[in-house]
Amino acid sequence: MKRTHLPLNALRVFDAAARHLSFTRAADELAVTPAAVGQQIRALEDLLGVVLFRRTAKGLELTDEAQAGLEPLRAGFLQFEDAVQAMQAGQSAHVYTIAAPRDFFAAWLAPRLAAFRAANPEVRVMLVDGDSTDFTEANLDLAVRLAEGPGDLEGALLGEAKVVTVGQGEWIAWPGDPNPGGEPGVEPLLHVGDAGQALAAAAAGMGRARVPQILAQGWQDLGRIAALGDVEASRRAYWLVAPLPQWRQKKVKALVAHLTGA
Repeated sequence: MKRTHLPLNALRVFDAAARHLSFTRAADELAVTPAAVGQQIRALEDLLGVVLFRRTAKGLELTDEAQAGLEPLRAGFLQFEDAVQAMQAGQSAHVYTIAAPRDFFAAWLAPRLAAFRAANPEVRVMLVDGDSTDFTEANLDLAVRLAEGPGDLEGALLGEAKVVTVGQGEWIAWPGDPNPGGEPGVEPLLHVGDAGQALAAAAAGMGRARVPQILAQGWQDLGRIAALGDVEASRRAYWLVAPLPQWRQKKVKALVAHLTGA
């Protein structure tokens, strides 16, 4: 019989009925009706082509065929329990693999991860650079992405979808804001690789940049820039994202709650 065809629920019912030698007590343990237990046992007998229980004047008895399979079945269930515990131990491990843009990590994520580790000294963090890293290839737990939404992943918004102007003078362009002046045919005098470089250039007096507010606020909190300028609504914001299986992990829920203040 193929593994995909194993009647695991019926075998679980059989194990309970064999321990109690009573469909009623097995039903109480499994929180179902005695009739449901009887249906599962009959279906299992039909599938296996053997009789598992006999009714006698003293009650239920196991047949020889049932006795022959009972111990290996219970050993299998113990192995299932060990497997589940191993998987749960992996989920509750304190190692996080996170992908985040370097500029966001430096300005916002790093101090918050430091606070999380201070409260949870056993935590270890592996940081992967980039905002488009594949979850499966990199074995990620979480990623931070500058996007219009979480897409087909589970996600939590970090801050508001707003941008703020920092610095003075000519506009500084970066991939998230390639034409900050908005004038057709007018190229900014300085192009940089990301919002962090745009902030650094503005702080050095090389011009002004329009960057995510949460990033600029992080720089201001760290004392790297003195003042923030005009605030505008934006279509994109930083999102903390993960596929649903990762999102459901206890360790991921704990970190998400810390980072979002939930």
